[in-house]
Amino acid sequence: MFEIRRKAATVATIWIIAGMFLSVSAQASKMPPPAQQNQPVDLVIALDVSGSMSGLIDSAKQRLWDVVNELAQAKPQPDLRMAILSYGNPTYGEQSGYVRIDMGFTRDLDAINRTLFSFGTNGGDEYVSRVIHRSVTDLSWSSDPDALKIIFVAGNEEADQDPVIPVELATQLASNRGIVVNTIYCGNESDNIVAEWRKFSALTNGLFASIDQNASAVANIETPMDQRLITLNEELNSTYVAFGEKGSEYKANQSDQDMNAAVMSAPSSASRTVAKAGRLYRNSSWDLLDAIESGVELEEIEPEHLPETMKALDEQQRKDYVAELAAKREAVRTEIATLGQERQQYIAQERAKIASDGEAGLDEAILVGIRELAQKKGFEFNND
Repeated sequence: MFEIRRKAATVATIWIIAGMFLSVSAQASKMPPPAQQNQPVDLVIALDVSGSMSGLIDSAKQRLWDVVNELAQAKPQPDLRMAILSYGNPTYGEQSGYVRIDMGFTRDLDAINRTLFSFGTNGGDEYVSRVIHRSVTDLSWSSDPDALKIIFVAGNEEADQDPVIPVELATQLASNRGIVVNTIYCGNESDNIVAEWRKFSALTNGLFASIDQNASAVANIETPMDQRLITLNEELNSTYVAFGEKGSEYKANQSDQDMNAAVMSAPSSASRTVAKAGRLYRNSSWDLLDAIESGVELEEIEPEHLPETMKALDEQQRKDYVAELAAKREAVRTEIATLGQERQQYIAQERAKIASDGEAGLDEAILVGIRELAQKKGFEFNND
């Protein structure tokens, strides 16, 4: 178990979420499984949304795509599914333990991002045991023995204040199902309530960190590649072909999440662009190209479910249209991947400069812990 001292909240949050990354359950997902057999990675993100946690929520919004980009380096390729829970809001009701499942397990990363951007804060009782218990019992976790199953829970109040579910029960249930609980205490490591946060992670062989959730965004580094990546995102979007009854709705949400990233910062937009061109961002339930890549035959799709631009085309013209867009997408993805690597190298250099001013080793130390968990399940990373 790693104990990370109080430093930059945003960097800590990136790697801890990545370490706890991967989550289960087709419960809320309409996305079909990947065409190839990938290794399941199941991640629950459980955030305290009480009145004092706006800094943590903003950090999660800012850093989601960095997490996806890190996980995209893993081999074998993760079958990444994520779920979002929030706790500590009195409007959820006492019977629920002030816990809500905001998004069940899904492969739809845009849906996850939309959920994060829907959060506000409201004061209340924060029952850490309850949110872990709900995560374990109310979500449908992978039954694959090789699945990496992790809960990431963050908060800033006593972790043992739940009057119904004790720490030992919640963590025992998690351990029995092979689920690792990783905790982030949003405060000073010397606070006298930190011990229970450590206990939660220790009982499931998870990671512990304490952070200042309002610290400056150390990892939010602008690069010379950002603006080109933002432009390429527009080109990438032009290759998406919405089909089916809800295709236009999903495509509109893709655009909405582009806007949410843009509102946060240029680096956030650039990171999202890299993620959209990567291996873990797929939309085969509504995008024609992704559907075909996943094994769907173009001829199987009813003409009335195709976009207006394709309805008037004959069968060969439709194939040619799709092939042309697929070639364009591959070219755009290739350029994004190259720029993404250059961007990551630039960020690493800038982080090294920041580390020399007292931040040395924070993200590296957490990354070692994350990869240790993943490697136990057979994952490797490109830059190992």
